[in-house]
Amino acid sequence: MTKADLVNNLGTIARSGTKNFMQAIQEGQDISMIGQFGVGFYSAYLVADSVTVITKHNDDEQYIWQSEAGGHFTIQRDTIHESLGRGTKIILTLKEDQSDFLSERTLKDLVKKHSQFIQYPIRLYTTKEEEVTDDEAVSEVKDKAEGEEEAKIEEVDEDEEKDKKKKKVEKHEWEELNKQKPLWLRNPSDVTKDEYNAFYKGITNDWEEPLAIKHFSVEGQLEFRAVLFVPKRAPFDMFEGKKKMNNVKLYVRRVFITDNCEELIPEWLGFIKGIVDSEDLPLNISRETLQQNKILKVIRKHIVKKALELFTEIAENKEDYDKFYEAFSKNLKFGIHDNDSQAKDKLAELLRYYTTTSGSEMSSLKDYITRMKEGQEDIYFICGDSKKAVES
Repeated sequence: MTKADLVNNLGTIARSGTKNFMQAIQEGQDISMIGQFGVGFYSAYLVADSVTVITKHNDDEQYIWQSEAGGHFTIQRDTIHESLGRGTKIILTLKEDQSDFLSERTLKDLVKKHSQFIQYPIRLYTTKEEEVTDDEAVSEVKDKAEGEEEAKIEEVDEDEEKDKKKKKVEKHEWEELNKQKPLWLRNPSDVTKDEYNAFYKGITNDWEEPLAIKHFSVEGQLEFRAVLFVPKRAPFDMFEGKKKMNNVKLYVRRVFITDNCEELIPEWLGFIKGIVDSEDLPLNISRETLQQNKILKVIRKHIVKKALELFTEIAENKEDYDKFYEAFSKNLKFGIHDNDSQAKDKLAELLRYYTTTSGSEMSSLKDYITRMKEGQEDIYFICGDSKKAVES
């Protein structure tokens, strides 16, 4: 940045990019301007007592901007540090109670959650301990032994000798934290089953492979990509009131937004896991804005449609569908009773029932109708918690 950019973008809150951003929202302007430098900059003071910005623009000198968020800041030409050539360096002096942000694990977890799939590389300067052989020490001992007039022979423990020749040294290197590329951007035909399974386990921490996968993209008036997974078994707390409503992570242009967007999928589809990445939603979208967002409502309709297609595909394999139905039949029935359900007829086709002639197997209504006797006009049914309950 130039000196003028520092004043305009990183001045006090009254003159920062954040203030302009909030004014634009109130005036109804395009709120995707969040990419501008300075928007959200003062959130750094949540963890830092002071912030130092060193920056170099091609058309200006290198400057140091510094502030303790007390309404004042200083800008001076940088005659202390090495030239950046071009770019910006930010130094945070952390508060005493925020030292956890110096931990490699904390920083890695933050990047994994919020920025794992963005297109720009994020690197962390890490410290690792390595065990190396002390060749120089061994060489010195050998030279000394050869120079002695009288050699003293003694038995040496080989393991002990090996230990003496090794020592631990610290090694510093830049580690790229977001190497994993967004799988959903690739053509489904180019992604292997093993890659899908590894991706699923990575985003869900499930130890089993998914039962079924739906990888698709939507283009036209809006654009988004998604990968949906059906787990092999239902979570034990699926219908608990305090449980979060869904397990589909929402991204906007590869930037993580939320993993608990109740408006993204209906409640009865809460067992579905996966990722939705929108090209049209603004990066700064909030929970309140999501509730009123028309784009999200269209995305929701497409997800329900694709989920139903996926369930129909599972039904083509009896063994897989038996597992699916045992785990998630309550969700399908819940969807039929959901007042907002857009696919009651499709869900009804997926339901299975015990009949007087099916024995231990279950049958769809469609299959039952094909077996109806000539002249049969009525179908009688009885409801209960289980087959055993209605038989007694």
